[in-house]
Amino acid sequence: MLAELSIVPMGSGSSAGKEISDVLDIIDRSGLPYKLTPMGTIIEGDWDAVMALVKKCHQAVMSRQDRAITTIHIDDRKGHTDMMARKVASIEKRLGRAVRK
Repeated sequence: MLAELSIVPMGSGSSAGKEISDVLDIIDRSGLPYKLTPMGTIIEGDWDAVMALVKKCHQAVMSRQDRAITTIHIDDRKGHTDMMARKVASIEKRLGRAVRK
């Protein structure tokens, strides 16, 4: 499955860079495949591993903040792996060219 995760710490002012970098460190150390985007992070893995990681990230932010807004979008498709790369490749095939990354 793919999960797009976005955590917004509340109460840290207009910049959340420190909290976000701490969350990304947790994701990176998890060993799960991921892709950082300007608006969130896409994580790939099985349900239990991804949801445990989401919980760990949310709890890390909540350990330092009084409030956090965590948004998760899930794309769960039976029998499919390497979905981050395959979804992009599918679009590039339809376009007949590579897209900017």
